[in-house]
Amino acid sequence: MTAILRPRPQPLSRADYKTLGLAALGGALEIYDFIIFVFFALTLSQLFFPPQMPEWLRLLQSFGIFVTGYLARPLGGILMAHFADRLGRKRVFSLSILLMALPCLLIGVMPTYAQIGYWAPLILLALRILQGAAVGGEVPSAWVFVAEHAPKGHRGYALGVLQAGLTFGYLLGALIATWLSRVFSPAEMLDYAWRIPFLLGGVFGVVGVWLRRWLSETPVFMAMHAQREALGEFPLRAVLREHRQALLPAALLTCVLTSAVVVLVVITPTVMQQRFGMTASHTFGLSALGIVFLNIGCVLAGMLVDRIGAWRGVILYSLLLPMGVAVLYASLIFDWIAPGLAYAIAGLACGIVGVVPSVMVGLFPAQIRVSGISFTYNIAYALWGATTPLMLIALMPWSPWVCVGYCVVMGGVGLLTAAFFGLHRGLQVDGVIRANTGR
Repeated sequence: MTAILRPRPQPLSRADYKTLGLAALGGALEIYDFIIFVFFALTLSQLFFPPQMPEWLRLLQSFGIFVTGYLARPLGGILMAHFADRLGRKRVFSLSILLMALPCLLIGVMPTYAQIGYWAPLILLALRILQGAAVGGEVPSAWVFVAEHAPKGHRGYALGVLQAGLTFGYLLGALIATWLSRVFSPAEMLDYAWRIPFLLGGVFGVVGVWLRRWLSETPVFMAMHAQREALGEFPLRAVLREHRQALLPAALLTCVLTSAVVVLVVITPTVMQQRFGMTASHTFGLSALGIVFLNIGCVLAGMLVDRIGAWRGVILYSLLLPMGVAVLYASLIFDWIAPGLAYAIAGLACGIVGVVPSVMVGLFPAQIRVSGISFTYNIAYALWGATTPLMLIALMPWSPWVCVGYCVVMGGVGLLTAAFFGLHRGLQVDGVIRANTGR
């Protein structure tokens, strides 16, 4: 029987907050580089595809290029995770942001379909693949880096703050999109202003690389390296041979997390413009408000995890997810509540985004932690994140309630995963330290 040692909570020190802040801010800048594409999906669909193509098909293909970034996540994530487990968390953590910023900068200067024809969408596709590979290494490395720096008993809070930082990248994208839509006319956006957010992304990437120079390697990796534990066998091989029981719950919860992000951040802003006739500036403003409350929800969820445990947090937020999205879409369809208030409620209800990292980090021991998380997270996110936006966009003409029904199903997946693996099988991730993790 696995021994369980319950840590004594210690307050976060100034150094802990510095590490957490730098990690979160750097992650926010990298996520901005990845997500800014979706805020300008309608504009890019007009610039990078033939003008005679039907609008719905241009938009679908534009989203298709966007989700290709998700499909590229596993390769980049698995490769970078291998080196994170062998050579150190900090090195890979810094490399990923550079690999994200360069393609963003190139998108900002590349020619459009009117200039080079079909080469334009092909080049755009290649750059999105590079960005997907970079973000595949960022998120798992960030979770492990912060979790291994966090004092015992505060892991949930630290990961919740990190997730808030990562989702701040979405907010930054929404704010810049709102500002641009108000400063420039639609004609100016199509002419040249669409390049501005991507050029800013290149600048943000340089800032992110500079910020991460001040981070230090995690004490867990340093201890393993001192004992030569980090130089063992191929980490992914150990994951597949010795920790198969953790793969399914990790993959299922990744799908739930992905669903919350896709519905709240990716799909709903586009739906509000396309189906409900809102202006771009109004849509981006509402989206920014929703993301602010998603940030708050992630922090609150992380604090709750430290009190009630990760599995109970999954149960609670799996129930709240469909409720919050239902309030949002009911406000759009029936106009019975202010859309801003509804978006704020939905953002808070998506706190599952702040809970899942605590489960993922606890499922794998330190020696193969980044590889275990990266393998399951990136494959699940690639498959789910690539298909979900296309599916929801295609089904939206059938019913405006599609996103609500989808979240009901995914909330059920979260509940069943927590009930079976957490309560029935007793996989311990509720902030406890297992004797075989080296922590």
